[in-house]
Amino acid sequence: MNTESSWASHGGTLSVHTHDSDVCGGSMRFAVYAPPQAKVREVPIVWYLSGLTCSWANVMEKSGLQAAAAKFGLMVVAPDTSPRGETVADDEAYDLGQGAGFYLSATQAPWSKHYRMDAYITDELQALVKKEFPANPDAQGITGHSMGGHGALTLHLKHRELYKSVSAFSPITSPTLVPWGQKAFSAYLGEDKDTWKSYDALELVKENSSSANMLIDTGSADQFLEEQLKPELFIEACEQNKQSLNYRMQPGYDHSYYFIASFIADHLEHHATILNS
Repeated sequence: MNTESSWASHGGTLSVHTHDSDVCGGSMRFAVYAPPQAKVREVPIVWYLSGLTCSWANVMEKSGLQAAAAKFGLMVVAPDTSPRGETVADDEAYDLGQGAGFYLSATQAPWSKHYRMDAYITDELQALVKKEFPANPDAQGITGHSMGGHGALTLHLKHRELYKSVSAFSPITSPTLVPWGQKAFSAYLGEDKDTWKSYDALELVKENSSSANMLIDTGSADQFLEEQLKPELFIEACEQNKQSLNYRMQPGYDHSYYFIASFIADHLEHHATILNS
């Protein structure tokens, strides 16, 4: 692991790192905010998964999460949204290719060579963070925004013993039914739609709900609300399958980081309440 940058922040440390990934077949980058409590003990971890086109920088530079993470004693780890580099397959569109990994393992060429973000986050990066940072591996939560909200919900539902708490901002909860997901899944997974279901939070909740209480915030003025997010479908599925869900529609907020910055402290408190118990 190579440390590229490091800054003091709210008594803790924000650092950016690169390492060679066997899972993704190249160099990967991630950021870590270690709160001041990490100087004296292991602390709970919250994984933050970013949305389309984003990297570690969006959440660490725009959300202001460091103040709340320091208050609640949480380490926040922000992986990249996809493999990157000249040898990594890409697409001219913003919603496919580099920056748009969708937190899955691709099975179709040319994507399958590098695009294995779910295995990277739940296996390889897990091991690296445990080795290099004072993190408590038995107290982990996961959250994310938009495509990253999709990732947070699906990774929790598939690894609920690993991620004991979960939340999301404006998540794509039914990707098999909306344009963003259909485009990405067709490219990465092929046209057999049965294979898509294991990466769809709506389908996963129907199959086996989680004992966790999910917290989700979405803005009523989100420009993607009706076409890409369709929260009513997920809310209904959770009600029918007894999934504990606190879905908050926030009046006047859009899809931006102004929205995330407004509620990030609520989400970190949600995780801290569960992980610090």
